[in-house]
Amino acid sequence: LATTLLKISHDLRFLSSGPEAGIGELKLPQLQAGSSIMPGKVNPVMPEAVAQAAMLVMGNDITLSMAAGMGHLELNAFMPLIAHCLLQNCDLLAHACDTLRSHCIEGLKADEARCRRFVDSTTAVATALVGRFGYDKIVELVHQANKQGISIRQVVIEAGLLTESEFDELITPEAVNRLGSG
Repeated sequence: LATTLLKISHDLRFLSSGPEAGIGELKLPQLQAGSSIMPGKVNPVMPEAVAQAAMLVMGNDITLSMAAGMGHLELNAFMPLIAHCLLQNCDLLAHACDTLRSHCIEGLKADEARCRRFVDSTTAVATALVGRFGYDKIVELVHQANKQGISIRQVVIEAGLLTESEFDELITPEAVNRLGSG
């Protein structure tokens, strides 16, 4: 659980990084005034707190393992340490899960406009169009979009190849995941 919480915390920090130069796909709840060095930035305080709790649990796990290995025959003078670490880990993990849920996950929002811009300019979108226009034409359109610094969507619509609604229909998540195969 600690390893999973650490991974989730890192993912939340990464996906919410920004606001301008980072990934910025997720918007975390604002729980403090902001960054001391970057005005307007929302610090990922809950994912960071949960990551620290996860690291402490991992450290306690090492202590637990060492203490369990210190027993001799039927006796282990380190049982108080084992109990302390085990109970502390259970408390830390329960509190970390509850805190992450209530102060982060429940208020988490996707930056839909930013995600849409990413989707519109990705080559996965272009791949979804291969079935309609053929590979060579899509390569040409991707190069044109990259050269002009605009989205594939914009190139296709400005060229009159598709309407906005036709483009949207062809690049649904299901179509993109088919990777142009139908």
